[in-house]
Amino acid sequence: MGSLIQSLDFVAIPSTDAARTRAFYVDTLGLRADDHAKSEFWVGATCCVIWEPASMGWPLVPQPVGSLALRVEDVPAARAALEGKGIQFVGDTIDTGVCRMALFADPDGNGLMLHHRYVPYA
Repeated sequence: MGSLIQSLDFVAIPSTDAARTRAFYVDTLGLRADDHAKSEFWVGATCCVIWEPASMGWPLVPQPVGSLALRVEDVPAARAALEGKGIQFVGDTIDTGVCRMALFADPDGNGLMLHHRYVPYA
């Protein structure tokens, strides 16, 4: 029997202010806005949906560091560009010997990562 799971439909991004969060992802990070839904944006072929837990009576629980690993061509250059827009990163850029990573967060504290794997998979 094959897998019950067919694909990934979307990633949920918790927020206290959906409009502010969308502006961060679309305007600051330059991700593609969804033309059909004001609470959605796209990272490549993956849809991200912004939701406000308070609307359901739940507290906001930010997602941990690196919940979204955003692929870039050059981590140091992308980091410098985002620092120029006021984004503060956590620690230095990490080089694991196969990839580079730089950690930061959105306005609600959801953990994000710039990522580039420079060693091909074997």
